[in-house]
Amino acid sequence: MDALLLPFRWIYRGLVWFANSPRTLIVSYLLMIVVAGVLYSQAEHKSAADSVWWAVVTASTVGYGDISPTSFAGRFLAALLISTMVLLVIPLITAHFASRLIVDDDAFEHAEQEELKADVRRLRALVEELAARQGIDLPEPVRPEPPSPAPPWERRRRRRRR
Repeated sequence: MDALLLPFRWIYRGLVWFANSPRTLIVSYLLMIVVAGVLYSQAEHKSAADSVWWAVVTASTVGYGDISPTSFAGRFLAALLISTMVLLVIPLITAHFASRLIVDDDAFEHAEQEELKADVRRLRALVEELAARQGIDLPEPVRPEPPSPAPPWERRRRRRRR
């Protein structure tokens, strides 16, 4: 089963890397337009300028209809370009920039987090000292499981094994 999921894990990791780089997203968008334009030019025997125009209009899903594919190869390319742009590239670009706009102003900075951790450690030591003086046994603190950087399907599999 792991062997079957391996390609999907690679795709997932590639998408995560791809989505976290705005430069990569923009370059890939431009590269897809140019490559689609060149392929369309070959398939439909159109000029380079018309082909790039077709690629931009098709990728943006505007579809003016002034240039449209007539061959099977051209139609297949159009379907592939539209699907890739609508289902992958545009959502990744939108999600990336939306995540940059949504900033939690109340989030703790790293230094504040470290200060809070040190305070909790000091408080825990004081409580343990007071409990020891009073002869009280304290229960062991419950430590939450650290978050896993593994993809969701690996996390589910790990939980089932326990």
